[in-house]
This record gives sequence, structure tokens and C-alpha cells, in this order.
Amino acid sequence: MPEKKMDLRKIRTKKMIIDAFVSLVEEKGYDAVSVQDIATRAMINRATFYAHFSDKQELYDEILNYAVEALTSVISKDQLISGKKIKVKHIEAVLTGIYKNIRKNRQFFISLTDGNANEFLRKKLADVLYEKYKTIFDSLKITENNLEVPIDFIIAYMTSIFIGTIHWWVTTDDNMTPDALAHLVIKLVANGHLTVMGIEVENN
Repeated sequence: MPEKKMDLRKIRTKKMIIDAFVSLVEEKGYDAVSVQDIATRAMINRATFYAHFSDKQELYDEILNYAVEALTSVISKDQLISGKKIKVKHIEAVLTGIYKNIRKNRQFFISLTDGNANEFLRKKLADVLYEKYKTIFDSLKITENNLEVPIDFIIAYMTSIFIGTIHWWVTTDDNMTPDALAHLVIKLVANGHLTVMGIEVENN
């Protein structure tokens, strides 16, 4: 069989496994899902599952990594930051797009922001954000009572707010729209946390 055709089959099978896993987690939660459940839903045998993933935790980790990449791939340093100024309007537009995507996959993000997965997602997000904006974060020097505040503390604090907000939004009955949530988050963060950190805000 040609290699290209085999690669397409592997990609298709992997997508079937991921789709089956996500739907099962949405239905009954991560802990209740077994490898056999995933194989049955994906219409494959267990050996095929293990040809792609060592266990369901590895599968879950890959999905979490994908979710982090999806959340951060739209963040462009040049578009959102000018010098040390944060372009609030651009960030609000980006957040609106992210929240719209989250709402389309509401049940999955309920699982993704709950329990142990919550902290794993926050840590991954923090690592990616620090890597993307390392030069900005390294140039900041924030002090409180003459003590320098560690940048990793600030990133942990900000990502906790972001993940916590998502969890509240997907688990509540509130009908707040993605653009309304983005506007609220930006308003609270821009008028408080960013100014405290010495970051200038550009509202245009």
C-alpha cells in the first residue's frame, strides 16, 4: 500500500479515536471512560487504539495540548502589543473568537476545565504564553513594598483568572454572549491587573 494512503488512514483513524473519546467524556466523564469504550465507539479494536496511544491519559494529554494551541494560536504579538502597550480592542476581538469556539464545544470545555484537567490546562497555557511573550515579561519589573513580584506568579494569577472565567461561563445558566464576556474580562483586567503591572493600555 502506498505510504501516502497509509498516512491518510492513520490520520483518519486517529481522528475517529479522538472524536469517540471526546463524545464519551462529554456523556459520562473522564474517569468512567475505558479504552474498550473508546474502541467500541470508534469502531476499531483495542490493538488499533494502542497503535496510536499508550493509554487514555496520553490521548487526553494530546487533546489538552491541542486545546492550548487552539487558545493561543490566534494570539499574535505584533497585533496585540505595541511596545509596552496592550492593544485592548484587538485582544477583546481575539477573546470573542476564542469564546465563540469554546461555546461550540461547551460540554468538552466543561470537562477540560474541571478537576485535575483544570490545573494541567492552566499550566500548559502559562508555559505557552510565557514563551510567546518572553521578551515582554522579562522586561517587566513589578514591585510591592520594595519586593519584586515573580513573573511566574503573575502569569499563574492571570491564567487562573482566564481558566476560572471559562469554567464559570460553560457551567452556568447565564446567557452572556461571547462578545459580552470578552468585553467584561477586558474591562476588569485592563482597568486593574494590567495597570498594576505597569503595562500601558491602548484603547483604540
